[in-house]
Amino acid sequence: QVQLVESGGGLVQAGGSLRLSCAASGRTSSVYTMAWFRQAPGKEREFVARIRWSGSNIYYGDSVKGRFTISRDTAKTTVYLQMSSLKPEDTAVYYCAADVSVVLSTTVAGYDYWGQGTQVTVSS
Repeated sequence: QVQLVESGGGLVQAGGSLRLSCAASGRTSSVYTMAWFRQAPGKEREFVARIRWSGSNIYYGDSVKGRFTISRDTAKTTVYLQMSSLKPEDTAVYYCAADVSVVLSTTVAGYDYWGQGTQVTVSS
């Protein structure tokens, strides 16, 4: 089992920045890929970004390219999402996810473990 705990969400004005953290514990050695997803009210959960624990295969969803940066600290088994130039449409609950498969994925079904989520609200 892998446990994921997100932190760093909050209220920010449009154009501002936030950094989310996801601390992983348990059988982290079984994890190949970490990702961030988000879900706005009334919408489906959306892929945001992913990264291998090795630091390779970084990939972003189209809506956040150029504004968000995913990174990881293997010593702390923590993944980060640096969010800049935030827009009101970035408002959502942000979830951290872990995948124990070698297959890279951008879908909800492709991830095995999930955190409880952290709320990000961007005011206009």
